[in-house]
Amino acid sequence: MDFDISEESRMVLDQVQRFIDEKVIPNENVFLQQAQETPNGEDTPLMKSLRAEAKSLGLWNLFLPDKEWGAGLTNHEYAVLCEYTGKSAPAPRVFNCQAPDTGNAEILAEFGTAEQKEKWLRPLLEGEIRSCFSMTEPEVSGADPTGLRTTAERDGDEWVINGHKWFTSGAVGARFAIAMVVTNPGGAPHERASMIIVPTDAPGFNLIRPVSVMGHAGGGGHCEIQYHNCRVPAENLLGPLHGGFMIAQARLGPGRIHHCMRAIGMAERAYEIMCRHANTRETFGGKLGEKQFVQEWIATSRMEILQARLLTQYAAWQMDKLGKKEARQELSMCKVVVPNMMMNVLDRAIQCLGALGVSDDTPIAAMWRNGRALRIADGPDETHKMVIARRELKRFA
Repeated sequence: MDFDISEESRMVLDQVQRFIDEKVIPNENVFLQQAQETPNGEDTPLMKSLRAEAKSLGLWNLFLPDKEWGAGLTNHEYAVLCEYTGKSAPAPRVFNCQAPDTGNAEILAEFGTAEQKEKWLRPLLEGEIRSCFSMTEPEVSGADPTGLRTTAERDGDEWVINGHKWFTSGAVGARFAIAMVVTNPGGAPHERASMIIVPTDAPGFNLIRPVSVMGHAGGGGHCEIQYHNCRVPAENLLGPLHGGFMIAQARLGPGRIHHCMRAIGMAERAYEIMCRHANTRETFGGKLGEKQFVQEWIATSRMEILQARLLTQYAAWQMDKLGKKEARQELSMCKVVVPNMMMNVLDRAIQCLGALGVSDDTPIAAMWRNGRALRIADGPDETHKMVIARRELKRFA
């Protein structure tokens, strides 16, 4: 194993680090203020300015390993970079590396037709439009996508979609959704669904509301969608008919790495804030950092962050060397380990900072609010543990 990155990638990483340290983190409060004044999930004035600057510097679409469409970084090289973007919530968007657009771009690049790439992928990668991913449904378990109920029936040259989705992240202001819908109701469990590109201005695409998540419903939202006789052209089928489950799995592999590395970045930022606070805060006749229980928080957090980082880098290295399918066990493992580690570190940081920790005067409380969902998104912990155990038992059968 070699976790070193190329000199070219190191230069990109150094540029990204400087950009975030000098222009993103110092302006986090400006981002928040402008976001409250900017409707419909649109980019704030500051975001537009920094995105234009990042694009002009070539710090753009860094997540795609395909040089035709992206920067040509390997999964492992991007993972190292992705951790740093996790340190500040606006950073992924600044570099056009935000979910769910990254996952949608990946499957459009891999499975899209030439026409679909020109119509949807190119403007997405240019930063001209945004997208959303419409899979989860409120009436059935999101952990088991074989049970989806939203249907698409072929009617001449069109698909007619009917169903109910929610947690369609980023739908507010998005130009299109990639919807996972049942096209083969009587088929085998993993051959029932297809992926279809749905323009958000199509008749019958009804955005009901952005679902409030822990008191917050801003930006692109985690939206509830009603599809009511929503008609889209037949050529909007993405990838093979009834191949939706396979495409979803292809989408989730790199996405899990991205989520995990950003989560490690969040933990690292919270850890730094905790340590600086412990070094300066006076209480009971001495610094917080002199207290044994605070030292235990710091030591344990340092070890857990490093363990999680190495596991995730190993999973990314496995993807590069062997492919997504062969790395799926490691991907499942890091998807369980990292979000739990992150929540543990954030909780310790909040406890160390006291009232300051639960305020929004530091980014830690927002990280905790947003980060908790990672133990559910892209498969809950329990599902991944079940799958990990089954593969291990099969290996020893």
